[in-house]
Amino acid sequence: MNPMIVTSLILFVTMALFIWNKLPAAVVAVMSLIALYLTGVLTMHEALGGFGDPLIVFIAALLGIGIGLETTGVGTWAGQWLIRHAGTSQKRLIASLLVLSAVSTALIGMNGAVVAMLPIAVIICVQTRLEPSQLMMPVSIACLTGAKLTLLGSPVNVIATLAADSAGSAPIRFFEWSIVGLPLFVGAVFIILVLGPLLLPKRSSNALPPDFSQHAHTLVEQYRIADGVHRLRIRSGSPLIGKTTHDIDLSQYPGVALLALVDDQDAELGDQPAAEGQHLLVRGDAQGVARLANDQHLAIREPLSESQAVTNALFNRSSGLAEVVIPQRSALIGQSVFPGMATHEGDLIVLAVQRGGEDVKAPSTQLLAGDHLLFRGTWEALDKHFSDPQILMVDAPQVVRRQTVALGRGAREALIILAVLVVLLATNVVPAAVATLICVTAMVVMRVIKLNQLYSIDWNTCILVGALIPLATAMSKTGLAYLLGDYVIQMVGAGGPRAVMAGLFVVAAVLTQVISNNSSALVTVPIAVATARELDVSATPFLIAVALGAGAAHLTPMSTPVNIVTYGPGAYEFGDYWKIGLLIILWSMAVVVFIAPLYWSF
Repeated sequence: MNPMIVTSLILFVTMALFIWNKLPAAVVAVMSLIALYLTGVLTMHEALGGFGDPLIVFIAALLGIGIGLETTGVGTWAGQWLIRHAGTSQKRLIASLLVLSAVSTALIGMNGAVVAMLPIAVIICVQTRLEPSQLMMPVSIACLTGAKLTLLGSPVNVIATLAADSAGSAPIRFFEWSIVGLPLFVGAVFIILVLGPLLLPKRSSNALPPDFSQHAHTLVEQYRIADGVHRLRIRSGSPLIGKTTHDIDLSQYPGVALLALVDDQDAELGDQPAAEGQHLLVRGDAQGVARLANDQHLAIREPLSESQAVTNALFNRSSGLAEVVIPQRSALIGQSVFPGMATHEGDLIVLAVQRGGEDVKAPSTQLLAGDHLLFRGTWEALDKHFSDPQILMVDAPQVVRRQTVALGRGAREALIILAVLVVLLATNVVPAAVATLICVTAMVVMRVIKLNQLYSIDWNTCILVGALIPLATAMSKTGLAYLLGDYVIQMVGAGGPRAVMAGLFVVAAVLTQVISNNSSALVTVPIAVATARELDVSATPFLIAVALGAGAAHLTPMSTPVNIVTYGPGAYEFGDYWKIGLLIILWSMAVVVFIAPLYWSF
């Protein structure tokens, strides 16, 4: 059988299975790969070549960078800033995020922007309880439409610009893309805000974490930590100067527990030697604290009577709180504990002990199964003890920190790496896959993230893309892509230049749903230039049509990495995309036909 016919049948069956949605999308993609090989359309190297494609490295590295931005609290900071300035209006919050997504795309490209926006969107969903399916796809749409605001937004823009120069047509300058990009984006935002609540699914994602925005305050209230917490300033001549928290012994002050050594902003100083002007956070009765201050030459500041003040003092970028439960058969059962004691390694401090929901009042108690303890320590120490089989950590410190601590440990390095990624993607000094690989490697080397954290990226996404690349190869190899393009042009060529623009847009838009936007543009650009010469008109309007059509990847989740990255967090199904995506595509075509020719004449 003719390879083109075979490829057409495989393409049709693959799309039908995607729409049927009874099999995982990655499985369907692998089935198409196998079919292309078994029918002889592709060789083994061509069929498996997708998994070695730079696009796979690019996507995997982007997902890893997204983990780094989320882990260090960069997304938390941006999300909190957006929530604080956008107010409580859900529509205003969504609109603000979409504008931020579009501007970021215009500066760093849509693939880098969607990675930067994803953790922000997650924080907004968690803290506003907005269904992720109502927000993730709008972020993708904002990135795809925002890509037409500047030349840097997408490689497709560069392809069209270079083609216009080669054809001797009117040039497309850096910011001239906004002539079509701005109305395209504004119209997309209008559709999302007005029709999005009706067309987007209302579906929760199992991967979405619980809301920890008030976690520390809740623990302080539950364990009544605010009672008796004092801040003591170290005065000149204090015998504590030069000692670390491990060296400070308060055993002669029963009932007084050392919580931390902090600076003026309540940032924990860790193992640094105490110095004049720094503060000790202690918990205990007023009489014991007064005796400690008198003996150690400390100045008693006002008691931290408000729970929020205590929360801010105990929960910050360097240190946090963790609640643990003693499980059955734990080796800790029977051991004596008391508030203020340090763990065996000295890196955690017991703040409170509860049994049956009530505070244990005794100075010292032996642990029983089911007892709850509240610990304080550095985030590194809390992470280390999270996997201790002798305790059950109620909430993972890493997850709590991601939501509550803005710009935490490693945030500066993560932002620097993100800036480097922006420069590399904008200047194209190295290929995009190499740029992202450099940056994600830098995150591991600089200890922004751990290597095992990279194992948690969405590998289904990588399999899906790697298995669909051979389908694009088959379409180009057999000439199917060119046949489709020529057919549409023949159908609309008699309708004049605007009809040809619409036809080129449709060809590019259809192709970009099943092959990459770059491939779609590369296939359609030669047809656009040849048609312009045949009609004796400028090729620039036709190239604008191709660029917007190739960027209109709104009907399927696998049509672009931008959709793929948000597919899992949004808990989407294959059939969710066309409902709102079709409207965005129709609006894009209207911009092409009615707005583009006003600036780029034929």
